[in-house]
Amino acid sequence: MGLQYFGTDGIRGRVGDAPMTVDFALRLASAAAKVLAPNGGSVLIGKDTRVSGYLFEAALEAGFVAAGVDVRLIGPLPTPAVAYMTQRTGCDFGVMISASHNPYEDNGIKFFDREGGKLSDATEAAIEAELAQGPLTVPSQRLGRATRIDDSRSLYQEHCLATVPKGLRLDGLKLVVDGANGAAYKVAPRVFSDLGADVVPIGCSPNGRNINDGCGSTAPSLLQLTVPGVRADAGLALDGDGDRLVMVDHLGRVMDGDQLLYIIAKARHAAGLLTGPVVGTVMTNLGLEHALGRLGIPFLRAKVGDRHVLEMLRETGGVIGGETSGHILCLDRSTTGDGIVSALQVLAVMRETGASLAELATGMTKYPQVLINVAVARRVDPKSLPAVVTAVAVAEGELAGTGRIVLRPSGTEPLIRVMVEGEDRHLVKTIAERLAGIVEAAAV
Repeated sequence: MGLQYFGTDGIRGRVGDAPMTVDFALRLASAAAKVLAPNGGSVLIGKDTRVSGYLFEAALEAGFVAAGVDVRLIGPLPTPAVAYMTQRTGCDFGVMISASHNPYEDNGIKFFDREGGKLSDATEAAIEAELAQGPLTVPSQRLGRATRIDDSRSLYQEHCLATVPKGLRLDGLKLVVDGANGAAYKVAPRVFSDLGADVVPIGCSPNGRNINDGCGSTAPSLLQLTVPGVRADAGLALDGDGDRLVMVDHLGRVMDGDQLLYIIAKARHAAGLLTGPVVGTVMTNLGLEHALGRLGIPFLRAKVGDRHVLEMLRETGGVIGGETSGHILCLDRSTTGDGIVSALQVLAVMRETGASLAELATGMTKYPQVLINVAVARRVDPKSLPAVVTAVAVAEGELAGTGRIVLRPSGTEPLIRVMVEGEDRHLVKTIAERLAGIVEAAAV
């Protein structure tokens, strides 16, 4: 049975609608305190730049203090900064208030354990089980206290800078940095400037309502125009909470998570520093798998969601993994996906090889990929529909080993996602449209 509130990455929704309400945040804080710090302890809370962050920060703070947990507030900083600072400050767990790449009307709450990792399904289930009990208020002598950590930005900045080879500088590189008007709006430009880069910031002027609005990793068109417009060497775009990254080469072409993963993995492999397989997801472009295969690098696919990539990396001893969307995990540098750290790894390869971003990506050919979302009246597994199973078998015969077909139900909406990719663009499109029609007819 699935969880009621926790999704792929924490709890998320429209502000004011269940579950993203003040009273729910208060109850959630109390439930989390009972599970993660039952005898008192401490929690670190960060947020992105949404205007509703103030609301949820206050509600969570009240719930934790009432439950006897001390609160450390670090203000607007990226999600990976919360993971790092939780571990650095010795807190029992961390909380990030963010809806990631969603519009400002949404918000969310993510948790990290004391090591800076995502919570297990069992721990999330235990928190949900406590929600029914209502908020806890301990006796006055056991109430928690709340304080702000003023140096958290500089500490996280130092952590990011420590993930590149010692002595490496970015002098002479001109970079456009798009902070999505989100959590990384201050720290991201400073990190790259500190290494000597000439930084042109865009999307770094949040007003509480413009997060991810026409900027950031989900809307890189402004970055694509700006990079060649100011004659920059490259551009990078983060999402609202700073854990996703896409980059743009000097010609304005977007490099997605698959291409960046290839650049990082190839460099680690060449340096003899790559252990275990590279892990992507079922949606990762087949071109990455083939490019890594030519280098002799094993590649595995996890379910969609960076937490599933992380689990597979831990199970197999791998250190590099990620998603097409730009969630990139460098476990030899950080405990969680970190857009700034990922960008630094790519820029380090550019500097060490003297190659441009465009040149570094040439070893991987992205195969044409068509994704069609089919609305269905009920949640159904497409593999349970005989007509669909037969149609997929026929289509796989047509592809003859030159492509892939993935059918999966959405985890959040009444949709079945039909994805087809392969070398022949026309064939891929034809097969995707045919399968989508068959799925729609069968899933009634």
